Amino acid sequence: MDNKKQTELYSQIDKFLADGENKIKTFSKGDIVEGTVVDVRDGLLVVDIGFKSEGIVAGRELKSDILDWRDLKVGDKVIVYVVKPEDEEGQLVLSIRRTQQASAWLNLEKAKENNDVIETVVVESNNGGLIVEIGKDIRGFIPTSQLDASRVYANGIRQVGKDISSKVQKTLSSLVGTKISTRIIELDREKNRIILSEKMVTQSRDLEQREKTLNKVKEGDVLEGTVSGITPFGIFVNAEGLEGLVHLSELSWDKVEDIGSLYSVGSKVNVMVIGITDGGKRVAYSVKRLQKDPWSEAISKFKVGDVVDGEIQKVVPYGAFVRIAEGLNGLIHISELSDQLVKDPADIVKVGDEVKVKILSISSTERHLGLSLKAASGRSKPKAEKVEKKLTEEELASVVDSAVEEEIGAKE
Repeated sequence: MDNKKQTELYSQIDKFLADGENKIKTFSKGDIVEGTVVDVRDGLLVVDIGFKSEGIVAGRELKSDILDWRDLKVGDKVIVYVVKPEDEEGQLVLSIRRTQQASAWLNLEKAKENNDVIETVVVESNNGGLIVEIGKDIRGFIPTSQLDASRVYANGIRQVGKDISSKVQKTLSSLVGTKISTRIIELDREKNRIILSEKMVTQSRDLEQREKTLNKVKEGDVLEGTVSGITPFGIFVNAEGLEGLVHLSELSWDKVEDIGSLYSVGSKVNVMVIGITDGGKRVAYSVKRLQKDPWSEAISKFKVGDVVDGEIQKVVPYGAFVRIAEGLNGLIHISELSDQLVKDPADIVKVGDEVKVKILSISSTERHLGLSLKAASGRSKPKAEKVEKKLTEEELASVVDSAVEEEIGAKE
């Protein structure tokens, strides 16, 4: 070949390659492209998508809810999904079925990006959670930890333990067929992995309700709530989405020894809002302020000097607490337990003892009731003054009587 012909040949090759339509296209798994039907056979579709070889759509990859491949004819345009750019035999493997799935995945990616709610149906359960169907041939997984606690646990509080796990598994099994609203936590199309959360939906609703309540509520308002937690220092109450603490001191006018005997998680309770700080991060409630204060009745029914019946409620190193009426407790100081020196109050009284006590003081401002056991029992004896032996019995009796009168006067 002479130089002129060789130059012309190279020029033609350059022009051919410069034309984009003549370039061999490259494809990757997952690409969705438009092709042209070049052959329709029984159970087989041959499609040209501009690759170095024509692609094959066969078997279950022909199935689609939106397109019947048997209606296609040579020359028709069709959207296909690239399964494999080349299989073991060097063929381009395509799918019509997966274009529908791919579209669904694209919608899921948008939903995750926008934090949209995804509706699912439970189709199976296992030890870790629930398998749910999102769309046809697309399934996701909701871990137990991402389910709303009220759906899984009887009292709405997450628990652990062998017995609890068995009960949880039974509950999960009973949810097959249930519709659950979720949000997407993780989405991996290559691994066909979709992790969902119901908790993200319910917590979001709680936050919306919380903001709504926070915007309208003020101190002194009364709300209906549900006990959401119990601690040694009080109870947590969720009232219209706004969770707050009822401190031990605000549970009752009476002394509370065992919170668990009064409340359980899930119990309904009315509360008064007594404090909102840090933009609603700290909310304080009260139960006792919705109850009648027993001290107002105590002042009218009792007075200093009265001797009343009571029951020992608690023994402490400095004395004993006594209940003399519903919601009304007082203290017998250690010095008022006996006319003898008392080192340990437990030597004199014990919890549950029925006693008679004398009221020494009532303070409505400090809510303090001072009581005496020795003054009510008559065991307090006056101390006789020292006298000379030369006093007659009659004179000695006179001295004792005077001391008694003086002692009684001092106590009153």
